[in-house]
Amino acid sequence: MHWVRQRAGLVFGAGLVLGLAWAIAVSTSMPSWFDPSEACGKRFPGHITPDGPIDVRTGWLPPQAVCDFGAGDVQRYISTTRSTVLSVLGVLILVLLVTGLVLSVKRLSGEPGPNRPAEGVDLRRRKRNQLTFGALDVLGAVAVLVFFNAVAIVLGEIVGGILFVVATIAGLGALCTALDRHMGPLPTTALDSRRRGTATGAILFGVIFTATAVTGQLPFFRLWAAPLAAVTYAVVVHLQWSRHPKPVNA
Repeated sequence: MHWVRQRAGLVFGAGLVLGLAWAIAVSTSMPSWFDPSEACGKRFPGHITPDGPIDVRTGWLPPQAVCDFGAGDVQRYISTTRSTVLSVLGVLILVLLVTGLVLSVKRLSGEPGPNRPAEGVDLRRRKRNQLTFGALDVLGAVAVLVFFNAVAIVLGEIVGGILFVVATIAGLGALCTALDRHMGPLPTTALDSRRRGTATGAILFGVIFTATAVTGQLPFFRLWAAPLAAVTYAVVVHLQWSRHPKPVNA
C-alpha cells in the first residue's frame, strides 16, 4: 500500500487516461451526436418508415442506445454484450480514479520530507529561470491541451469533457509541482512544492476557464489560452517568491 501511496499521481493519471479512452469508446459506439436519427437509419435500413420519425434514446451507465422506429419496433444500437463489457470496465476505471484521487489528496497533507536548503544557490537566477523557462513550459503544455480539449469533447461528449477538466487540473498541477521542485523558492520541502504546484495548476485552469466563458467560447478552449496561462503562471510564481521567507543570499 505504501508503494501505491507514493505513486498516487501515476494511479490517478492512469485512471484519467483510461477514463477518457472509455468515454471515447462509449461515444463512438452510440449513434452520431450530429444526426443520431440518420445513424439509426443507416444501421437498420429495413426498419425505416416513411412517415414516422426515429426516436433515439441513449444512456451512459450502463452504456446503451436504442432506435425506436415506432409501432413497437425498437432496435438496440449497442448490443447487450458490448454494453455489459463497457459497464464493467467503467466501474473498474471509476474505482481506479477514486483511489488515485483520494491518495493524491492525502499526499497534500502527508509527510513533508527532507528540507532543501538555500545555501549555495543563486536564488535570483533560480527565480528568473522559473519565471522564464517555467512560463515557456506552461505555454507549450496549454497549447497541447487546447488540441486535446477539442478531441475529448468531440469524441467523448459530456463525460469526456468532464474527465478532460479533471485531467487538465491534475496535469497542470503536476507540471507546476515539477517546475517548483526544480526552480521554485528555497528553502522548501517536497510537500511545500506539491502544495504550491497544485494551487498554481488550479489557478491556471480557473483563469483559462473563466476567460473562455467570458468570451462566450465554452466548451472549447482557444489557442490564446496558452499565452494567457504563461502570463498567469509568471504572476503567480512571482507572488509565491515574494511571500516566501528570504534567506540571506536572496
